[in-house]
Amino acid sequence: MSLAKTLFQNRFEDFISLAASSKFLVIKSKEHKLLFGFNVLMLIVHILSVSLFVFLTYRLLTSETLVDSGNLLLRIITAYGFIVLLKITVEKIIANVFDIDEIMDAYIFQKQTYLNFISLIIFGLSLFLVYSDIPSLPLFYMIIAVIIIALSYTLYAIVKKNLRLISRFWFYFILYLCALEIAPYVVLYKLITKY
Repeated sequence: MSLAKTLFQNRFEDFISLAASSKFLVIKSKEHKLLFGFNVLMLIVHILSVSLFVFLTYRLLTSETLVDSGNLLLRIITAYGFIVLLKITVEKIIANVFDIDEIMDAYIFQKQTYLNFISLIIFGLSLFLVYSDIPSLPLFYMIIAVIIIALSYTLYAIVKKNLRLISRFWFYFILYLCALEIAPYVVLYKLITKY
């Protein structure tokens, strides 16, 4: 995060103000460059923040003591990073197949920008979870509620911004949401709870 702030100071300040205004999305959405240095750094921060939160969740909800917690954290980072990169790749392939590259690039940029921003919130809440004196389980449920609210707002903001396009193809949008946004997390949840 410090590297992103140092190398891309103006972009980082616009990015941080995303909660108050959509200036960052308006200005930077025309670029659609997922491999731009700032976007890559923030994607790494996103993967690390969410992985840390998943690790803390696992540690909080299981009663077993973790002997090799560094190895588990590395596995979580690798698995989550693979899932995120796979989802982006599949979305890009689908966009290319259906010849909607420009629309999908804008969508992926908006979605990833909001997710990167939410990951900063998750990182702060994870630190609070680790270092606070408040009982962990109620605090954990409060953090989950904040994350769900933030993700719901993200979906609302993206739908509101693309309402005209979505209303023309609402069936495909619902199909996309079920197949590529909800299903991977359901499968991941089933795999985690089974093993």
